[in-house]
Amino acid sequence: MKYTVIAALASALVAPTIEVSDNLTQPTFSYEDAIREHVRVESTVDSDGDGKKDLVRVDIIRPKESDSGLKVPVIMQESPYYDEPGVGFEIEKKKYDAEGNVTKFPMYYDNYFVPRGYAFVSVDMIGTRLSEGCPTSYGPSDVLGGKAVVDWLNGRATAFDAKGAPVKATWTTGRTGMIGHSYEGSLAVGIAGTGVRGLETIVPLASFSRGYEMWRANGTLTWFKGGTAWQSKRVDKDPDEKCGAIRQKMQEDSDDGTGDYNAFWHERDYRDGPLFKASNVRASVFAVMGFQDRNVVGSHFSEWWAKLPRTVERKAWVTQYGHLDPFWARRDVWVDTLHKWFDHELMGIDNDIMRRPRIDVQHGPGRWLTEAAWPAPSRTVTLRPQQDGSLATTPSTGTGSYVDVARTETAMSETPATTNPNRLAFLTPPLKAATRLSGTPSVSMRVKLDKPAANLGVLLVDYGTDTRINHREAGPDRGEGLKFIGGEDCVGASTNDDDACYLRAADNTAPTAFNVVSRGIIDAQNHRSLSHSTPLVPGRAYRITWKLQPQDYEFKAGHRLGLILTGSNDDFNLDPSGTGGGDDAEPGTGAKVTVELGGTSIKLPLTTGK
Repeated sequence: MKYTVIAALASALVAPTIEVSDNLTQPTFSYEDAIREHVRVESTVDSDGDGKKDLVRVDIIRPKESDSGLKVPVIMQESPYYDEPGVGFEIEKKKYDAEGNVTKFPMYYDNYFVPRGYAFVSVDMIGTRLSEGCPTSYGPSDVLGGKAVVDWLNGRATAFDAKGAPVKATWTTGRTGMIGHSYEGSLAVGIAGTGVRGLETIVPLASFSRGYEMWRANGTLTWFKGGTAWQSKRVDKDPDEKCGAIRQKMQEDSDDGTGDYNAFWHERDYRDGPLFKASNVRASVFAVMGFQDRNVVGSHFSEWWAKLPRTVERKAWVTQYGHLDPFWARRDVWVDTLHKWFDHELMGIDNDIMRRPRIDVQHGPGRWLTEAAWPAPSRTVTLRPQQDGSLATTPSTGTGSYVDVARTETAMSETPATTNPNRLAFLTPPLKAATRLSGTPSVSMRVKLDKPAANLGVLLVDYGTDTRINHREAGPDRGEGLKFIGGEDCVGASTNDDDACYLRAADNTAPTAFNVVSRGIIDAQNHRSLSHSTPLVPGRAYRITWKLQPQDYEFKAGHRLGLILTGSNDDFNLDPSGTGGGDDAEPGTGAKVTVELGGTSIKLPLTTGK
């Protein structure tokens, strides 16, 4: 009898363990019985100026065994969207029980990973939901609030329970991975840019890396005026007077009048800013970017990606979708890949994730290929506009002109053989072989203006009828290149309050005669400096060179590559409702732009094949 008792005691003293089979963590922990709790972490900032450091609300769900000796890693999502507008395509929000603990977490991270031995930590960004302070539209306090949570998980910051007593995260290994879409992923990019220890990996999805490029493009105002203050108010449900002065200062400092880069924007730079730098990143990176994203344009990914230290382990998906979380686009492959990634980076499991090709590239509906790196190896091809409307590799002579008026990309791209006073159009002959663009094009123009300022716009267009992903169509059942197709997939464990089931979606496609592949725009006054506007001397010739948006795209054999020279891009003149041509839309300068064809060219990173 005594041996039975001793054996039972010995068994009880054995710490619970995470089960791994086929190099994958297995769902062996109860989701329904998981511990749900919340704390408030003391940050290092006082964003609302009330004389106290802001407390950050942190909602936690973890296996109950983590109270019995099991140490678990953390998957963390910091979001400003838990109040408005909600999280994910199904616009989910948190639900709470009588003790204030979350019974429903948005998205599937908790449902899928908690049963596999992870904790999920959901952080209300400073100034939103139940956190103190004021949201500052990508400002330092937005990021540093989340950094404080990573510090607390690693024993370097203070947190308090619901009664105000200090509490430590004794249940975690400290190894933390962050994931999120759009603003959420951008917070992960910023936190990683502090070099904080304990943040082992980040998974930014359609995420920005430079606040300036959210609202500006080379001196032009690409979104509506007052955007940063509007966004701060949008996610803040507190009374207006609480953060009104903060937002007023944001409005003044962002300088809508000139569109120049200044100190306000510099502190919102997660690539080379004063607090956040790509060169400081220690965490591994699994990034996803849609190169047809009109919200977070592709340079947020490409410029940051290129600045990461070579020692950073990395993986990426680059797609032809818009502003999209791949959970909605390629769900089974995405969840499988994400599972292996977190197991490798947070659990230390030696699976095959880093032996797979690092880059997944989408070239159209159902067309994916893999690469070792991005961009793919290519050669630079320089094309030059000709007087007859063609594009060739040889220089030309002569001039062409157009008037800078805001027009949509569709209006500027359609019927390229037709004369249009607001654009110049040039096309290659039909391509003899499929040609792939991988990387960032650049354009150089030699121009004269009849006014001191003009917006110079460039479109790179694929002419040729094809069935393409329809990333422009929006509606209640479609958007960003996808459409809901009925039915649900269940991903992980569920409770009565929090199910793991989500609507199915598929590519939204349409036959089209052409497709805008990439674009670029610049305020000619900023051609020498983004920080200082210099009016041009009317009648004087200037050479102006700048980058277009990055892309990975295949021009099919028989298609023609088009270069459109135009002015202001009305597709980006949005009002807060997300529709074109709002009250603050820029109509263009009305300047006549004369283009010297011999001094104008576009450089394309091209490769033949695939």
